[in-house]
Amino acid sequence: MKKKLLTGVMATSLSVLSVTSLNGCSTTTNTAAIGSDRQQLLLVSSEQVLQMSAQSYNKSIAEARAKGVLDTDPAKVARLKRIANRLIAQVGTYRNDAARWNWEVHTIRSNELNAFVMPGGKIMFYTGIIDRLNLTDDEIAAIMGHEMAHALREHTRERISSEMATRAGIGIAASVFGLSQGQAQLAGIAGDLGISRPHSRTQEAEADKIGLVLAAKAGYNPRAAVSLWQKMQRAASGEPPQFLSTHPSSSNRISNLQALMPQVLPLYEQARH
Repeated sequence: MKKKLLTGVMATSLSVLSVTSLNGCSTTTNTAAIGSDRQQLLLVSSEQVLQMSAQSYNKSIAEARAKGVLDTDPAKVARLKRIANRLIAQVGTYRNDAARWNWEVHTIRSNELNAFVMPGGKIMFYTGIIDRLNLTDDEIAAIMGHEMAHALREHTRERISSEMATRAGIGIAASVFGLSQGQAQLAGIAGDLGISRPHSRTQEAEADKIGLVLAAKAGYNPRAAVSLWQKMQRAASGEPPQFLSTHPSSSNRISNLQALMPQVLPLYEQARH
């Protein structure tokens, strides 16, 4: 009975997602560029996401400044800005407007292995990922290019849209089938694992590919993405099962990155000459 119930809920959710997709599918980047030919479900505007992103980023900056951990190493910030400028010069490969974004680069003094680029080009690196992994410029470019790819493809906007469509489907199903709160929550988990998580893995693979292109065209060795993840793998105490993770496991990721080298190495060689 429970299996039939979840099947019905998922079918309804997928039906709503399918209908909504007819009105919301487009793409944020040049479809002729490597890694960006997938259609995206985009139900919210870029302006809405940029506004939320700016608020969140400004809050993070203010909190870090108040704690005295923002941009405490000028040399490190200058290094990141130098790498960022070379990568930003390549974003026109995917979208012309991105070169005009108000790009920012900051660091937070923290032992965390973390870095991100928020919508609109807000770059943040935690010093832990640079220092603990002893990153080369090529490896920093691999991380930064990957995170910039998320911003260029507006993956945050896409995930919000997907979540909206999934929740709408589950809400309709709960009403139609008379689900209790507990059953609705179970259906929500099923929807997350069945729709949201695989989509996130798709975004990660897409960002890996686009990030490699940006780095290679900027003259950074794309092979550094492999050494980066080898370092990450050694630094990790353990990994969750890939099925429940929004990121591919390091071993799978390394294999996928290695398989992409024939596509991106010519871009690197061209940039060097």
